[in-house]
Parts: sequence; C-alpha cells; structure tokens
Amino acid sequence: MCWERDEAFVVSEFVKGIHMGRRPGPSSLSAIPVTTLQAEIRRRQRSVTPLTRRREKLLAKLATLDAQIRELGGNVPGGRVRPQNSTNLAEGLAAVLKGKTMGVSEAADAVLKAGYQTNAANFRTIVNQTLIKNRSMFKKVGRGQYTAA
Repeated sequence: MCWERDEAFVVSEFVKGIHMGRRPGPSSLSAIPVTTLQAEIRRRQRSVTPLTRRREKLLAKLATLDAQIRELGGNVPGGRVRPQNSTNLAEGLAAVLKGKTMGVSEAADAVLKAGYQTNAANFRTIVNQTLIKNRSMFKKVGRGQYTAA
C-alpha cells in the first residue's frame, strides 16, 4: 500500500486500532512516515481552537439559563465543592497523634472529629498512606500503631 496516497486512511486506521482496544504491533507506528504523523498532529491542534470557542459559547448559554431559573425563583445546583481545610492531612494527623498512639482507623476518626473535612470514600486508606509516607512526622510504634514523632 502506498502511504503517500492515503495518509488520512492510514492514520485513521491506526487511531481506530488504538480506540478499539487493539494494541498496535511493534511496526505499526514506525511504518507511518513522520510527515504523516506531523500532519495528523497539526490537524488535531487546529481543531482545539474551535472546540474551545464552542465550549465558551455553551458556558455562556448555561449562565443565561441559570440566571433565568434564579429569576423565576428556582434553585440552580452548583458543581461539586471540594472541602477546604486550614491545615493539610499530615499536620492534622500530627496534632491528633501528639502524645498518643493510635491505629489507622482511630487516627482517621480522630482527625475527622478535629474538624478535617473530606469527601473521600477511602479516607482510611489515605490516612494510612499519609502515615507511611511522612516518616519524619510519624513514628510506627507497632503493627498498625502510630504516634507523632
């Protein structure tokens, strides 16, 4: 097959192969000329600006709709809000563990009671990772037991 005659077909077939879950063989990408790949990159980059403009127009329409809903006394649901904490998790854990020894679950509960906010479903796991990662702040006393260093 002559690559120069049907570059778009070759690139689209390669991309389709990736999207269809097929892993390209070791020579799939290397068989496509660099100029063809560069042309595909330029084509994709050109489509970013129109998509950005379209997104901005849609956001403006959405803002108009939100204003109309509020005007009629309706309530517009906001986006997901990430909790803001005054300290990071490591500092909060250090304060809770100061002078005490606790397990991971106890430490997670204690830091939540102290006011740390999170939406994480796996918060206990995050606490465990924080305790393991910050060896300068926390000392492992026993299996699953930590204290502030």
